[in-house]
Amino acid sequence: MNLTIENILLVGSLLLFVSIVAGKTSYKFGVPTLLFFLAVGMLAGSEGIAGIRFDDPRIAQFIGIISLNFILFSGGLDTDWKTVKPILRQGISLSTVGVLLTALSLGTFVWLITDFTFYESMLLGSIVSSTDAAAVFSILRSKSLALKANLRSVLELESGSNDPMAYVLTIAFLTLVINQDQSLASIIPLFLQQMVLGGLAGYGFGRLSKFVINRIQLDFEGLYPVLVITLMFITFSATDFIGGNGFLAIYICAVYIGNQDLIHKKTIFKMYDGLAWLMQIVLFLTLGLLVYPSEVMPYVGVGLLISLFLIIVARPLSVFISLLPFKMRQRRRWYISWVGLRGAVPIVFATYPLLAGIDKANAIFNMVFFISVTSVLIQGTTLPVVARWLHVALPGKVKPISEIEKLIADLPKSSLQEVVILPDYFAVDKRIVDLHFPKTAFIVMIKRAGEYIRPGGSTEIKAHDILMVLTDTPDDFARVSQCLAKAYVPLDALQG
Repeated sequence: MNLTIENILLVGSLLLFVSIVAGKTSYKFGVPTLLFFLAVGMLAGSEGIAGIRFDDPRIAQFIGIISLNFILFSGGLDTDWKTVKPILRQGISLSTVGVLLTALSLGTFVWLITDFTFYESMLLGSIVSSTDAAAVFSILRSKSLALKANLRSVLELESGSNDPMAYVLTIAFLTLVINQDQSLASIIPLFLQQMVLGGLAGYGFGRLSKFVINRIQLDFEGLYPVLVITLMFITFSATDFIGGNGFLAIYICAVYIGNQDLIHKKTIFKMYDGLAWLMQIVLFLTLGLLVYPSEVMPYVGVGLLISLFLIIVARPLSVFISLLPFKMRQRRRWYISWVGLRGAVPIVFATYPLLAGIDKANAIFNMVFFISVTSVLIQGTTLPVVARWLHVALPGKVKPISEIEKLIADLPKSSLQEVVILPDYFAVDKRIVDLHFPKTAFIVMIKRAGEYIRPGGSTEIKAHDILMVLTDTPDDFARVSQCLAKAYVPLDALQG
């Protein structure tokens, strides 16, 4: 099937729907949801069931760059500076020195076992040198896996900030492959220019974005997320125009404005959370369509060797060396080493050699695809097991009391009350979205069997739950009681 203007919306929406439904089942198996999206794309491709022919790496790269803008920007917005600041040096070391060491060690291994030239081997190593945040945390969420101390913050910072380093190395070694007469030292100025200009531009555009968002005074709240999207693309394209790293710029810009007081901040965050998921699905579907399984099969043997070396040797080596200056328990270093999943980013970077037309471009692309998939399958499915084995895991649904108290501290006490759900209440075994709560009220927290749960629309209410309900005025609780039960019973009355 060839995609046309007439059927692209129908086919695209069907693929999105199938991907979302298929991804929902992945939580049961501990496989990252995004891997299911990739599988749906492959099944819909020219060698799959639907037979959709898509073989344009230029369009795939364009979609990849747009998607990475949203994914990195959303990750930056969600980065809490107070949490990240204590482990900033560790995260930066992993995302720079760690990525460089991974690229060099893996590139050397590829050079020794294949017929690739030295620069071609380093190009392959650079493409797969960064980790994928979406793949890592989709598994952590699916298994309700929380990590001890600041381990999660380290992984979050590394995953969100290491793509720019991998991009610079990819462009640098691709330049050396194309221009064989250049020396290795010639890429150092390019590296410094990309990272320095990218960092400065990100901070500068972050401050500018905050000023614009808070001062522009738009008439409609819905225009603010559109404004932020515009500022995001300006940051990326302007930084790239002056020779800086656009990916680094948008991440730093997002981290800055995400930790500032913004107008309609909640609206902006919610929109970006949804858009990031949409872009991840679109990205993996596109890459799945681009891949021809028959072309990947010849590289299974060498691809498996490279993938195992990356997992067992290159990643742990880079992690331990980059974390040498810092105090950290060995078990945590080992877990960081194991959380080295490769995802969509390396596959997007692998389109650059295809567009450059180098001799080994197809081999590199298919190897990178196989390495990314095997990394997710081997490491992704075992993250919860390894976390418990190394004793770095905590029950994900249990929230420290201090966090709950901090969340509620800023809420108006006159309109916040606790409600006990009795077994005969209408709300028992009902989803929150089905209770038809008044618009002036919502549930901010649920206490169940000594644990605190952050509710969502799909959360089911259980008997003996204690709901923390926030309303505009205390009088609104009369309407809330009608939605929950035959009669409203405050917690104080039961305890009295």
